[in-house]
Amino acid sequence: MFGKPFSVLATLAGAMLASTAALAQISDDVVKIGVLTDMNGPASTPTGQGSVTAAQMAIDDFGGNVLGKPVTVIVGDHQLKADIGASIARRWYDVDQVDLIVDVPVSAVGLAVQNVANERKRLFITHSTGATDFHGKFCSPYAMQWVFDTRALAVGTAQEVVKRGGDSWFFITDDYAFGHSLEKDAASVVTKTGGKVLGSVRPPFATPDLSSFVLQAQASKAKIIGIAGGPPNNMNEIKTAGEFGVFKGGQQMAALLALITDIHSLGLPTAQGLLLTTSFYWDMDDKTREWSKRYFAKLGRMPTMWQAGVYSSVIHYLNAINETGTDDPLKVAAKMREKPIEDFFARNGKLREDNLMVHDLWLVQVKSPEESKYPWDYYKILTKISGEDAFGPLDPACGLVKK
Repeated sequence: MFGKPFSVLATLAGAMLASTAALAQISDDVVKIGVLTDMNGPASTPTGQGSVTAAQMAIDDFGGNVLGKPVTVIVGDHQLKADIGASIARRWYDVDQVDLIVDVPVSAVGLAVQNVANERKRLFITHSTGATDFHGKFCSPYAMQWVFDTRALAVGTAQEVVKRGGDSWFFITDDYAFGHSLEKDAASVVTKTGGKVLGSVRPPFATPDLSSFVLQAQASKAKIIGIAGGPPNNMNEIKTAGEFGVFKGGQQMAALLALITDIHSLGLPTAQGLLLTTSFYWDMDDKTREWSKRYFAKLGRMPTMWQAGVYSSVIHYLNAINETGTDDPLKVAAKMREKPIEDFFARNGKLREDNLMVHDLWLVQVKSPEESKYPWDYYKILTKISGEDAFGPLDPACGLVKK
């Protein structure tokens, strides 16, 4: 009864739908994201189940599907071992058809997984791997670094602390590559900005008694004791310093890597006065509070910068698939680099050509118990550190960088 014009329109509409369906190409009719993390070890609190929860929240907020295809999550525990991480990554890419692996704490495991992603030509976004080589000499078109690197934390902290009068430093440095990298980057900035490095000590990883190292730092009379390392040494050094009255004696400690869950574990009486740089703080503004309170309702603790970063990257990844009409890794990565990243996690964010996500960071100081007004009210924000200052220029060692 509608006649020829309607039939022509119907035919055109059908053709357009068929064309759209043909353009939307999702491998295996599902987008599968693997959260490869530490579920039970020393990194499990700042990553672990919290990273899994953050990834699932992103998928749920996106609607559970993209281009009409479901988005699913699988979880793996690499136990902080590079060989186990690489093995899981191979199986996920080859057998389980995982499209994207996220999280992956500790640099040794992150770099091993990056090698597999490069071989298999699949995407990997790390949030808790800090090695600058990740986007430097080992950079890959398939691997992205989303939250931090050692340079950003060390340089950001050292630069801003020296500006505020903390111009003499003594380092307690974990005696492995990660600790050495933190000290090197921070010491370089201290001297460039007019400060002095009075010395350093290098306790082995997981040293049970750190008393002698903290006493040497205290005896140096340096205004700032730089903690160049990660758990468990960093938290034990702060705890030992509190017992020895380091803070009461007028010295300050600057942790070149510390997370809000570390502060929660230490408690404010022990951690008060500590300086650190972070990519994210849950109580910074309305946007951070809204998301973090939803997260808290699921896990009973506030998110670390790593966990918040997982959510941010998964949303950005799904948006890129939606806009390109495919889950082809290189096309999706190109779209992710094309669009700015401005969300509750990232401010002034941009995924550079070396696949490092550059964004603003924050120098904070841990509050005293008297200053804290409610649970998890731990940080005073001292200043913003621009992403360009913190992360620095592109590394010419990266083959992705245009010469």
